Amino acid sequence: MALANNTRGFDAGLAKRIRASIGQVRMYAAKRRIYGQTYNELSALSQRDLKDLGIARANIPEIARAAAFGE
Repeated sequence: MALANNTRGFDAGLAKRIRASIGQVRMYAAKRRIYGQTYNELSALSQRDLKDLGIARANIPEIARAAAFGE
């Protein structure tokens, strides 16, 4: 009687999970860059420019979070 050892399914599943995890990390990093860029650009505006846009300086983190993460 022959013994069959099949580990291909496990290896393929593990590789798929690793790729998915890497993709999630990359997506989060991209969102963090968007947050940082938005935050920095809004923070660089003068109080007058922010007032023209209807943005309070205290709301900059919330606006940057919404732009990056859709919250």
